[in-house]
Formats: sequence, structure tokens, C-alpha cells
Amino acid sequence: MPELPEVEVVKRSLNNKIQNLIIKEIKINDGSLRYPIVKNELRKVVGLKLKKITRRSKYLLFFFNKDFLMLIHLGMTGKLFFVNKKSKKFKTSFYYNINNEKDQKHDRVIFYLSKNQKLIYNDVRKFGFIKFYNLKDLNDIQHLKNLGPEPLEHDFNYTYFKKYIIGRKRVIKEILMSQNFVSGIGNIYANEILFLCKVKPTRNVNKLKNFEIRKIIKLTKNVLNSSIKLGGSTIKNFSSSNGKKGSFQQHFNVYGKKNEVCSNRNCVSKVVRSIVSKRSTFHCPKCQK
Repeated sequence: MPELPEVEVVKRSLNNKIQNLIIKEIKINDGSLRYPIVKNELRKVVGLKLKKITRRSKYLLFFFNKDFLMLIHLGMTGKLFFVNKKSKKFKTSFYYNINNEKDQKHDRVIFYLSKNQKLIYNDVRKFGFIKFYNLKDLNDIQHLKNLGPEPLEHDFNYTYFKKYIIGRKRVIKEILMSQNFVSGIGNIYANEILFLCKVKPTRNVNKLKNFEIRKIIKLTKNVLNSSIKLGGSTIKNFSSSNGKKGSFQQHFNVYGKKNEVCSNRNCVSKVVRSIVSKRSTFHCPKCQK
């Protein structure tokens, strides 16, 4: 599933390419996403100009003129492809590659843009969704209104963290993945952050020491920023499917490394896989306590 860094790179990529373009036509190949696409709602953006794209947690917000808003969540396998006026297809983030033969059958919605360009919503498992709102309803959107602070912003700080965990008996990995606590962190980055912090994923949050809380906050920001930076360099100017270098996946320390030797210097323990909150969890039994 794309997490905050992957979605942030999509946002930046699309703002560079489709901002100020007009939606000329929309084709629905398969509207049976997590929430079925309402065709009458979709038609409302035809003829509108895209003013900007922002991100909140793992959601993309497309702002149009006439105070109209489109919300996209990529789910487990959602992707956005951009096709330029020369019919050349580009990816918009670093968590997938282009395979025209396989991709085409999963192109669910195609947005035909001005200047003979296209934006394609592709989703293999169809767990993502596209919804439409009036701008005046932005603060009441159910998907957004209960989200925690953005981890890269100042509001995600020691005081907030400490206050949130008072009286809670949940484990730290589960808390980090809770979108009500902090927005945008999923399974992959929770594993990586806790490894670097040397905190065991199953540690109860009320057992965390103050210096560990500060370390989790600091390294959360560092890990996410590093991933965005690496992804951004990969996707600069919409790198094609050959632009694989710089992908943050190549820098994982623990995620998906079951039975591999810990990456920490002077540690010879092997990474252990377990299940926490129904998700695969990886940690070093020696380094993480």
C-alpha cells in the first residue's frame, strides 16, 4: 500500500504536470471501486480547471475552480499514470513500474485533459476510491476530519505524543499506524522507524521512556523525509519505468528481511517476522528492546 512518502511524490509529480489543465472528458472503464463511482458526480468536473493538488495523510485532494473538490485514495494497489501529448506514459511515484501489457486491463478511469494529455487511475484490486465534494464541505469529509496531525509538521511533537498515550495500553507499532494518532504512516514505515529507534514493535506505549518518545518523533520525520527525497529524485520530471534507481525500497533495514542478518554493525542476529495487529512485523530481537 502506498504510504505518505509515495503519495506525497504523486502529489508533487502531478502538480508539476497537470496543474491548470482542464478536464475535457472522463471515461469509466470500471467504476466498481471500494465505493462505486457516481457518474453524475464525475461529470461535474468536466470543463473545470485543476487549480492545485494537495495531500492529507494518504489522500490526494484535487481542487478545481467553481469550488469543487475530488478526493482520491489509492488503496492497496492504486496508481496514477500520466500520458503526455506525444502519448508517452509516465509513472507518478516510485512504488511501482510500468508494464503496458498488464496495466491496460486495470485502467479504471481515464481523465482526458487539455493539451491532449491524460491522467489514468489504475487499480488492480480496486480497494481505492474517487469521490467528489463541494469545497464548503471540506471540513466535514468523513475520511479526513478525524485524522491525526501530519508527522512532518510541528504539531506532531513530544507534548502531543506524551498526552495521547496517557492511559493507553496499546503497543507502539499499532499506535504509529493509527491514522487517528498520526497521519500517513503505514506498516512499512512503522517497521523501519522502530528499527532505527531500537524499540521493539510490541512494546507497550506506557512503557516508553521520554528519550525514546523524542527519538521516535525525530526518526519518523527523518525516515519519511528521506523516502520522499529518494522518491523525488527517482521521479523527477516523471521518470519512466526505467528510472528505478533511488527507490527507498532499496534502503529498507528490516522490512521484508526475515531471517536476514541485522543491518546494524556488530550485530549478527537475524531479523524475526511476527504478526502485530494482523500485519507482518519485522524486528531485530537483539537491537530492539
